[in-house]
Amino acid sequence: MGSQVQVTDELHDYMVAHGMPLDEIATELVTETQALGGVSEMLTTADQAALLTTLTRLISARRAVEIGTFTGFSALAIARGLPADGELICLDVSDEWTSIGRRYWERAGVADKIELRIGDAHKSAGELDGEFDLAFVDADKPGYIEYFEHLVPRIRPNGLLLFDNTLAGGRVVGQHADDPVDRKEFNAHIANDDRVDVVMLGIGDGLTLVRKR
Repeated sequence: MGSQVQVTDELHDYMVAHGMPLDEIATELVTETQALGGVSEMLTTADQAALLTTLTRLISARRAVEIGTFTGFSALAIARGLPADGELICLDVSDEWTSIGRRYWERAGVADKIELRIGDAHKSAGELDGEFDLAFVDADKPGYIEYFEHLVPRIRPNGLLLFDNTLAGGRVVGQHADDPVDRKEFNAHIANDDRVDVVMLGIGDGLTLVRKR
């Protein structure tokens, strides 16, 4: 078995710099989000955004859904990977945070691909119509299993589901006072599901790729 490289902050910066760069619009969106303070920790990382765009293009996705949009950075990344007639449905509970994203979607010329639905995402996910090629979930962590069960029947064979923060800062292993029970239960739940193939990536706070068989 090959050795595992230790990704230091310096090495991570190198990897981001030598991958798909953020353009001016994406950079300004990240800057505005970071200025919000502590809540900005919900922001998708730059390397995750590059991966979202690449995967969307790689599977030729035309229809995608995102659960948990925040300020719209990840939605921007997905929408940029969709074709001109592609569709991204975003489910979020906050009109305040997503209003930031709307401005940048307009500037980037992808607003016409994005439909934002504000409300209870669990209810909205259960009401989704039709088939999707890709789903990205970065919402309430205790709800991940329910989101997964809503989405799997709606994803086409060989489609992708992506779930963020599945490593919980590394606390999914060992003993911790703030044990991430929700992530542990979710990770075990999908690992034993014969409808999908699962790969966990050590990118950001852990990104799990799920292929529907």
